[in-house]
Amino acid sequence: MPPISLLIKPVSSNCNLRCKYCFYHSLAENREIKSYGIMDINTLETLVKKTLAYADMTCTFAFQGGEPTLAGLEFFEKLIEFQKKYNIKGVKVNNTLQTNGIVIDDGWAKFLHDNNFLVGLSLDGTKDIHDMNRIDSSNKGTFNRVMKTVDLFNKYKVEYNILFVVNSTVARHAAKIYNFFKRKNFRYLQFIPCLDPLGEPGGQIYSLTPDRFTTFLKTLFDLWYEDIKNGNIISIRYFDNLVSMLMGYPPENCGMSGVCRCQFVVEADGGVYPCDFYVIDQWNLGNLKESDFDEIAKSDVVKEFIEVSRYVDPKCRQCKWLNLCRGGCRRNREPFADGKPILNYLCSSYMEFFEYTAPRLYDLARIFSRRIGYGIGME
Repeated sequence: MPPISLLIKPVSSNCNLRCKYCFYHSLAENREIKSYGIMDINTLETLVKKTLAYADMTCTFAFQGGEPTLAGLEFFEKLIEFQKKYNIKGVKVNNTLQTNGIVIDDGWAKFLHDNNFLVGLSLDGTKDIHDMNRIDSSNKGTFNRVMKTVDLFNKYKVEYNILFVVNSTVARHAAKIYNFFKRKNFRYLQFIPCLDPLGEPGGQIYSLTPDRFTTFLKTLFDLWYEDIKNGNIISIRYFDNLVSMLMGYPPENCGMSGVCRCQFVVEADGGVYPCDFYVIDQWNLGNLKESDFDEIAKSDVVKEFIEVSRYVDPKCRQCKWLNLCRGGCRRNREPFADGKPILNYLCSSYMEFFEYTAPRLYDLARIFSRRIGYGIGME
């Protein structure tokens, strides 16, 4: 069997924040069951047992939400216990956690370090920018609490990356955001384009417009490239992937592959879905409590999900940047027309960005082809 990577939602859509742009909240609203609660220990044990029975060589347990830490520290301690119990083939196990950082304390930080978790910490830049959208149930900003978590991660030497959501408002402040991250010595950054509700591109106050995304990408790249050339290596996942692709490697970022793959997204009830952006009833692949991974991977629903993503828009076929863009993530090609994905909502942004940066991207690919140790960001 192949290596396997799971994206697990142990508390379903439940969260202790009320971020204004949360895409998973909008997905949950479109399901018959909006929240599947907290994953019980029996389901967790079944998940671990079947994953380690299926995987060869390596497997990854990636926890997202909602806010996965709401499952409690004891839940994750049982995870480690089950992994040790059922890893009879000696598979290399990777654990990752994406968190808003709100409940992290010394106990959590020590656990994450001791068990080698790679953590994605959500932080939208400076206090004024972060607190604009990342608010709690009392409508209060959360920047100060996240920065306390940063201090704890540094204290306990937790390996972590920064996750930043690029929406229409903050896209105007690329330089301010990048320089803030650089001053704080954050070396691994992931800038994630904000998602609108499924099938409703451009309809929200936070919606990321192509023009603003273009400006954001170009400004960010200029600053990053200058640092790279001066020997100050800062990993930005999207740029890392582009350089890696030009060096002849496949992208590790799923949305840059051009064709979807089954991600095995596991909801709190054990239900499995092919993609984090499509955890809706239409794309339910079955339940791990009743089916094995081999059955799920070969299901007709998986085949249908992947097959529709193979469609390439005629404009893409003629575009000189197809080898880098590959049409972009399917989620930005909704709503479909005649059952086929439309042109990427951010197509014009990528075209202008590649025209602007291509010589420098190729330059970096040549440089790093001759070097060892260029870091790539987290999945």
